[in-house]
Amino acid sequence: MSKRNSAKYKLDRRMGENIWGRPKSPVNKREYGPGQHGQRRKGKVSDFGIQLRAKQKLKGYYGEVTEKQFHSTYVEAARLKGDTSQKLIGLLEQRLDMVVYRAKFAPTIFSARQIVNHGHIRVNGVKCNIASRRIKPGDEISLGSKAQQMALVMEAQTLAERDIPDYIAPDGNAKVTFTRVPTLDEVPYPVKMEPNLVVEFYSR
Repeated sequence: MSKRNSAKYKLDRRMGENIWGRPKSPVNKREYGPGQHGQRRKGKVSDFGIQLRAKQKLKGYYGEVTEKQFHSTYVEAARLKGDTSQKLIGLLEQRLDMVVYRAKFAPTIFSARQIVNHGHIRVNGVKCNIASRRIKPGDEISLGSKAQQMALVMEAQTLAERDIPDYIAPDGNAKVTFTRVPTLDEVPYPVKMEPNLVVEFYSR
């Protein structure tokens, strides 16, 4: 399990963007960075800085996965045929915790990971507590009976801020099927993600 070392909204402040599209994000009130000098930190950013920022934003969006996990996902994407940036997004969207989040079984990616780690998720009817597990097209993801009564899950299913994307097919409130690996333009990011810059960062 990867550990988040800082408050999730600090990433929003650092990036100056509401990267999860949450109504509680402090960026909705102030877009400048944290700290007493936050409003003055507007210097010119180098190409490396732009690439690093794109990587931090994408890595943070997927729940601050560890650098080791994120880099290994990039390496795997680079081995696959086709556009590496598209393959990177496809692999990240196939993570079990992300499918749970997309299915609206949890209000945030962090709570989605917690639900998986606590054994509340079934993959094709079998309990799985590995958040980074790779989900394949056709796999069924369902909530355990206890999880269906959790306040966190019921809250997530009523959220109006996001919809279940087309590549995840719901079957009632407690089961979904991952139908296909999405392309970048199908993924419902609240802000612009630039995986091509992430590829440039790692291929330097």
